[in-house]
This record gives sequence, structure tokens and C-alpha cells, in this order.
Amino acid sequence: MQIRVIRYDTIDSTNSEALRQARQGAAEGLCIVAEEQTAGRGRLGREWVSQKGDGLYFSIVLRPGIDESLITLLTLMSAVSVHDALLRSAVNADIKWVNDLLVGERKICGILAEATETPGGMAVVVGIGINLRSRNLPVDVAAIATSIEEETGLSPNVERLIEDLCDALTAKYELLGTSDGPQTIRRLWSERSSYADGKKVTVNMGDRSLEGITRGIEDDGGLKVETENGTIVTVRAGDVTRLRSNGPCAN
Repeated sequence: MQIRVIRYDTIDSTNSEALRQARQGAAEGLCIVAEEQTAGRGRLGREWVSQKGDGLYFSIVLRPGIDESLITLLTLMSAVSVHDALLRSAVNADIKWVNDLLVGERKICGILAEATETPGGMAVVVGIGINLRSRNLPVDVAAIATSIEEETGLSPNVERLIEDLCDALTAKYELLGTSDGPQTIRRLWSERSSYADGKKVTVNMGDRSLEGITRGIEDDGGLKVETENGTIVTVRAGDVTRLRSNGPCAN
């Protein structure tokens, strides 16, 4: 995969621009990077706070040649890549299924994957938002979020972070396309996530919720949760939070 980075000072959303470019025929590997987003978004249409200079706002166009049933693995692959890139910046993050990275149960990164049809076939845009600094976060967000600067006490080297992220994404994406790639990505994700197995969680699936203990992931990346009666439920969409002894934490 050949990486090509287009930079913006301010943009509505890096994912929206990457989707526009993909529909116009952009090649795989196009990355949209911005210093500020005016309409950044996360999963389920939630706002992603995107103040200038406080985060890395990054989206990449992918044209995966894998079965559509395995598209969820792109999110897991991306989370592994972000984990490894952050480690190069001295931040050891935990991966919360399916799309968040945490440090001390506080969010440092969110991932949003969106598919679209294009003249050249299906494309998937993976958006990655990494908190660089915490100083301007709203009070309610600051309580549940952290940043590279807060965790390391150092000003982030943004250019190196972009380079490390592109290198990690290229390597893991190419790995995913190999014969045993899906299995390897699931293993790498599980090794980097305390949520993979044995974590007491609550899962909000919109119309219902459940509590249980995580028991690994399915071939397609779905999270297996064992409920109190011993039933294994596979979660493919929903918000997962860790259960503490006095109830669920907010993260």
C-alpha cells in the first residue's frame, strides 16, 4: 500500500473528506490529516471534540480485498496499529472493544470505520482521532479522556506519530490480506486488549443491555460475552464498558 498524505489546517471531518475522495476514485492509501475539525464525529453520530492542535485527526482510504463478513477486522487491525504507534511515543494503551484505546480507563483514541460504494468497488475509510493534549478539553470530556502529553509529560512529536501510524497501518493491513492474516490480527488484538477475555462488562445495544464476562472474539471480530446463566452472546454492535464492583465506569 502506497501512503499519500493530504494535509488541511481546518476541515469539516477527515472521514467525510476521505469518503468524498474515495467516491471520486482516490487510490488506496490516501490519508487525510487535519489540525482541526469543525464537524468531527465518532460512532453513532457522536461529536468528536476536535480543537486545533489538540489532536491528530487522521483518515485513510482502504480498498480491502477481503470477504465483507470480515470488514469488522479492519477496525481491530487499526486498533492494533494505533496501539503500536502509541507505544513508540511511550504510551502503552489498552484496546476496548471495538474501537477505543484507553490509558487507565480514560480514552486516548477513537476509531471510526465507514464503508462506501465507489466506481472502483467498495472502499472503507478508517478515521483515527488521537488526543495529543488535554489542556482545552471540556470539563465533562476531560474526566474520561487523556492525551499523549498528559501521559508522558512531553509535547507530542506529531510528525513522528503520523509516520509511525502510517508504518503500522501499512504493515498490519498487508498482514490482514494474507491467508492467515485474519487469525493473526485477532491474536494481536487479543494480546493488546484486557477486554479480550475475562473482563466483566456491561454492553449497551440500544434496545437492550447485558452484563457478563468477555470470552474472546469470533472469526469476524464480534465479542463473545458469557452471561450470568452461562449463555454465550456474540456482540457485533454496541457500547462496552468495564464493570466495577460498585457498577459500570463511564468511559
